[in-house]
Amino acid sequence: MQTFRGQWWLQKHRFTGLTWLVLVLVLAIALTAPAISCGPKKEGMGNMGVVVTISPMADFVENVGGDKVDVTVMVPPGASPHSYEPSPSQMVAVSEAEMYVKVGSGVEFELEWMDEVVEANRDMLVVDSSAGVELIDSDPHIWNSPANAKIMVENIYDGLATIDPDNASFYAENRDDYLKELDILDGYIHHKLDQFTNRNFIVYHPAFGYFASEYDLNQIAVERGGKEPTPQVIQDCVDKAKQYDLQYVFVEPQFATDSCETIAREIGGQTLPIDSLPETYIANMGRIVDALVLEFED
Repeated sequence: MQTFRGQWWLQKHRFTGLTWLVLVLVLAIALTAPAISCGPKKEGMGNMGVVVTISPMADFVENVGGDKVDVTVMVPPGASPHSYEPSPSQMVAVSEAEMYVKVGSGVEFELEWMDEVVEANRDMLVVDSSAGVELIDSDPHIWNSPANAKIMVENIYDGLATIDPDNASFYAENRDDYLKELDILDGYIHHKLDQFTNRNFIVYHPAFGYFASEYDLNQIAVERGGKEPTPQVIQDCVDKAKQYDLQYVFVEPQFATDSCETIAREIGGQTLPIDSLPETYIANMGRIVDALVLEFED
């Protein structure tokens, strides 16, 4: 039988009405649902329930798992993994899942909520997609590097093959196809960006450090240390933009843009949207590269 140590939660948290509802729902599932094993998937159980932290991970899982997985994303599109709290329906999905794929690199949602996630379903396999990725300082945004994405996809395949060994060859074929697509993406990025000598760009949230490191770019972040920029930081960004003759300030849908609008006005430029938490990874990375080309070619 699944277990849920409700007393542990009670001691750790002050409950809001929402949290009480989460607890009641998960306890109900734990007491009535059949056990979910982290061993091989049982024949006739239907698609595997897989939960992931962020949208790019869902795209990775769906490309490897194909029609044999049902994926739930904990931090939905447009929300920030630095502040999002799971809903009751998401916690129910966790309680029924056979596998959770965490980013594993220090994403704030996971630092805050992974203990509760594991307590909600002690029998599911937890896959650390960052295993084998070389972390840069305390930057958790490992997925925004195609080289890292390939490692994460390999880890996801290992998890799916563990849960469902009968379909390991199916997952392996899908994995290999997707890795080839990531190789093509890498070639496209080099083709588009290697020609430029100006390799500096300004972005609000510093989510592209691994991308910048992989392709020899310089990310200038408006948000620093997870805090709203001070007037001094805004002026520093303005000064750097003028130094490097930059025309764009890149903004992400998960964050406010007021400070970026201020910088853009000061340099006579404009803001331009890019997304660090896409639902379709490869297509979005292409859009990011095309946006950077607009900056680099001016």
